[in-house]
Amino acid sequence: MSQPVQPVQPVESADGASAATSAEADLLIIGAGPTGLYAAYYAGFRGLKVAVLDSLPEIGGQITAMYPEKMIYDVAGFPAVKGQDLVDALGAQAGQFDPQYLLGHRAEHLEHGEDFVTVTCDTGLVVTAKVVLISGGIGTFSPRPLPAADAFTGEGVVFFVPRLAELADLDVLIVGGGDSAFDWAMSLEPLAKSVTLVHRRDKFRAHEHTVQRVLASSVEVITSSEVAALHGNGRVESADIVAKLDGATRTVPAQAVVAALGFIADLGPMSRWGLEQRKRHILVDSTMRTNYARVFAAGDIADYDGKVKLIATGFGEAATAVNNAMTVIDPAAKVFPGHSSDSG
Repeated sequence: MSQPVQPVQPVESADGASAATSAEADLLIIGAGPTGLYAAYYAGFRGLKVAVLDSLPEIGGQITAMYPEKMIYDVAGFPAVKGQDLVDALGAQAGQFDPQYLLGHRAEHLEHGEDFVTVTCDTGLVVTAKVVLISGGIGTFSPRPLPAADAFTGEGVVFFVPRLAELADLDVLIVGGGDSAFDWAMSLEPLAKSVTLVHRRDKFRAHEHTVQRVLASSVEVITSSEVAALHGNGRVESADIVAKLDGATRTVPAQAVVAALGFIADLGPMSRWGLEQRKRHILVDSTMRTNYARVFAAGDIADYDGKVKLIATGFGEAATAVNNAMTVIDPAAKVFPGHSSDSG
């Protein structure tokens, strides 16, 4: 897999902290996850000067931060692709047009003018752009806690698995019934000594195909049950699992516990920008435009009736947003640029 072009960083002060500086672009993309990276490629393809801003120190968004080794199965053209490989490919694709990456900066304030948008960051960086595209995933996020795990967080209890090999040859307990829980169960099953998945209901939120694969594997799936307590000397060693129907308790070995209970999303500073919202998401129209003429949104953070949250959906939304932003940047431009295959 080809590697992405190295990000261009803002000027740093002598002590290593980012110095107050400024940047200009035709299009500022806030969020360097898959949707933002594809938008960077597409905007470059349309000849725009692009800057990509993200609070994380590297590109890839949630994928790089949380599950770089997890396999992704619903990206068009890939029967299966490792998260980090997808990020690397998107970075290489965008890198053809040399976008400027402004990493380690959190967007704090947005000023929407008649001809420009100005974004000021927590580091003092000020970026002025003709159009802003917000593709920041679900905004900032924090994991939902596992009450029984408070004493062991960081000592065998994790909320996501950046490196699968770290859990090799261990008895792994996964708590949750969503896609992340089942995806990690499938990924860890060939590496771990054992994998047990516990869910408090008898029905799952995960994709049915993945559920069936896990049920057909060596993973033990325990439903209608909850983790009541964890035991260990410094690090977790075992877990008590209580059945909700009859209160029966069983103890399973667990040197690692993955609390895959989902995340609480927060738009953070963006919630104060005057953007129309619905349930912590930014409302957009069919062009991906917000209630501000020069601000668009795409990916998981964007919302409209009938929205389906998939990486593939974010790619289409990114292209729609960029093409419609073109007419804002240059009123003489056409929304549809023609097919990329025609430019070869």
